[in-house]
Amino acid sequence: MAMNTDKNSYTIIFAVAMVVVVGSLLAFTASSLKGRIDANKRTEKQQNILFAMGIADTEDPNEFVPAEKAQELFDQYVGDEQYIITGSTAQKTTDAFNIEVKKENDKLKQDANYQRKMPLFIGKKDGQEYYVVPMRGNGLWDAIWGYVSLDKEFKTVKGAFFDHKGETPGLGANIKEAYFRDDFIGESIVDASGNYKGITVKKGNADPKNVRKDDNAVDAMAGATITGDGVTAMVKKGIKMYQPYFETLKK
Repeated sequence: MAMNTDKNSYTIIFAVAMVVVVGSLLAFTASSLKGRIDANKRTEKQQNILFAMGIADTEDPNEFVPAEKAQELFDQYVGDEQYIITGSTAQKTTDAFNIEVKKENDKLKQDANYQRKMPLFIGKKDGQEYYVVPMRGNGLWDAIWGYVSLDKEFKTVKGAFFDHKGETPGLGANIKEAYFRDDFIGESIVDASGNYKGITVKKGNADPKNVRKDDNAVDAMAGATITGDGVTAMVKKGIKMYQPYFETLKK
């Protein structure tokens, strides 16, 4: 007996069946690829941290280290010098690598009394120490994030990496470009008295070559004021959260 495909019941049954089949296929695909996805995320994170330390492709300093070398170089320059910071205390543990800033932010939003866990990576290159701070904020359209490395006196930026989820190409998306992030290198995060100030992405800063390194500011991107403000807030807040711990290291 042939099925009457003109009935509404057929359409509903067919739609439900397709949802079940497609859903099952997507679930299977996601499950089977989870290991590879997690490995790619780990590699990307290692590349970002190394980039903030100035460790990039030897042929092009604006490119990441090759994915196949990320683990080896991360072990070489950072290794187990990973810490979870809570307030002014630190716990040395490789679990710091698995801490996600977004999830920690979400937990704090849900519970104002939650004690945020903040990952810190201490790298060594050419006899110098790099304190790499991960951070996350909001751009014009969606999330922005980055890694900033500081010197051992916690006064000067030694390197930076920024990325975004959906900023406007040619405008806010330029936070990824070398001409913007490189302005942060050498910039002071404290004022003349040694008080923490952070760094402001400043419109009308009138320092296009970023000669002034003690003004706590870098030039804004043309046509991307809101994204620039987002980077300002992210960097200031991101580093400030680590200040209680950094102060203990100065003593």
